[in-house]
Amino acid sequence: MAGITCYGLSSQSVLGLGSESSKSLLVMKGKQRGIRGFQIKAQVEFVNAEEAKKLVGVEGYAVVDVRDKTQFERAHIKNCYHVPLFIENTDNDIGTIVKRQLHNNFAGLFFGLPFTKVNPEFVQSVKSQFSPQSKLLLVCQEGLRSAAAAERLERAGYDNIACITSGLQTIKPGTFDSVGSKELQDAGKAGLVTIQGKISAVLGTVLICALLFVTFFPDQAEQILQMAPSS
Repeated sequence: MAGITCYGLSSQSVLGLGSESSKSLLVMKGKQRGIRGFQIKAQVEFVNAEEAKKLVGVEGYAVVDVRDKTQFERAHIKNCYHVPLFIENTDNDIGTIVKRQLHNNFAGLFFGLPFTKVNPEFVQSVKSQFSPQSKLLLVCQEGLRSAAAAERLERAGYDNIACITSGLQTIKPGTFDSVGSKELQDAGKAGLVTIQGKISAVLGTVLICALLFVTFFPDQAEQILQMAPSS
């Protein structure tokens, strides 16, 4: 959105014309857009889920999903455009191979996150589909990538940009029509963390049963412990 500040100033103090009549001078602060003496500052608007729905349904904003391919395929807003800010890193230099292996053994394994790099064609891909005057709602899972994407597009001349605060993870089911096997708010969940709750529940149940057994059947519990091999 364009941030515009107006100041009421006399023509004498600003233009030096010596006239006694006062005039109103419009001063636009921010980035210059090629008009001498005028400056316009583009600002990114951060909205909640309901406000985002209004921007799309009433004000005609186009939804641009900047998440990676894996999260997008799990769930995305129906009829949105997919322009990822990060793409899969398939480079095969030694440094990248080592980083990819470390990533896959930790973040990839536990959180299901792909090994990615910045998409060098991001801005150009957006430009090929939208003019700088287009109204764009940028979305990602947590809100960080959409904010970074908005900053890049702002520098490229896009003025009508909005992002969902904290991302799609805050979207309640039914807010938007979606496509995919998961709800929008759950599209970022993958890897071992998705079964962590089940594992914890099973372990908790086992420990509770063991405690009850020791409490109510101490003699049998002692016999079982004596059967355990000594180190």
